[in-house]
Amino acid sequence: MSKVVEQALLQAAKVVEEQLDAEIERLDTLQGDDLEGFRQKRLQEIKKEASQREEWLKKGHGQYTELSGEKEFFEECKANERVACHFYRDTTLRCKIVDKHLSLLAPKHVETKFVKLNVERAPFLCDRLPIRILPTIASVIGGKTKDYIRGFDELGGHDDFTTEVLEWRLGSCGIIDYSGNILEPPTAQRPKKTIIGAEPKKTIRGRTASDSDSDD
Repeated sequence: MSKVVEQALLQAAKVVEEQLDAEIERLDTLQGDDLEGFRQKRLQEIKKEASQREEWLKKGHGQYTELSGEKEFFEECKANERVACHFYRDTTLRCKIVDKHLSLLAPKHVETKFVKLNVERAPFLCDRLPIRILPTIASVIGGKTKDYIRGFDELGGHDDFTTEVLEWRLGSCGIIDYSGNILEPPTAQRPKKTIIGAEPKKTIRGRTASDSDSDD
């Protein structure tokens, strides 16, 4: 087991232990025989949640990792119920913006496996899905691709969207467990300057693209 995973497990165990202690203390204040059943049920639920969290961490959840190619993509989608995959290219600057946000979301949402895949290593997937605009985030649930975020149009149409906006958008398709109000996207004032200027969206072949997903 890698040191990163081991540290994550230790941290998770500490958090779970604190949650258990707090829950036990709260439940101990309840009175009446009719509450004992509820107390035991709740404790079992907490233990089950802790066990599930540890299992996710052992599978590499909690980290934003790079895949070596298409074979590993299919393996991850088979081994994990929820996979959020960022299809990127090194020369596309907006992909680096997505990297920043997903690196923050991965440890927060351990229920989902966050990965990235260079389109140069995935010609079959890019044609099959299809992936035509970069960056694209594909949400795979139960082995099936359920949703795509192509470019930044759904994130405000500019480079300076917040991590909270991306989190809300991912939550809207069920790829993560979103705790906020899914009907009300978080709002933030748009800064006057963007991170990388006015770079147009890029298609998979490197050309500029309009709002359409097609690169024809």
